[in-house]
Amino acid sequence: MLTEAVAYLIKNIVDFPDDVSVKSHDSARGEHIRVRVNPEDIGRVIGRQGRTASAIRTVVQAISDHNVRVDVIDARR
Repeated sequence: MLTEAVAYLIKNIVDFPDDVSVKSHDSARGEHIRVRVNPEDIGRVIGRQGRTASAIRTVVQAISDHNVRVDVIDARR
């Protein structure tokens, strides 16, 4: 459910929604969600001073019943 929520949020703020990839796996600290976007959209997802990424993390943590980590991966590397 969380991966779908993250994908929905991200796809609605980027210019290339077909390039969005959201994958999840469990770790010792909780669930880890990795988001990949088109390199041209990385600035939109992170936002000024990381505000958009922080807001996404806040929303995901609010709808979750366990610890969740959301990372935006730079696809250029």
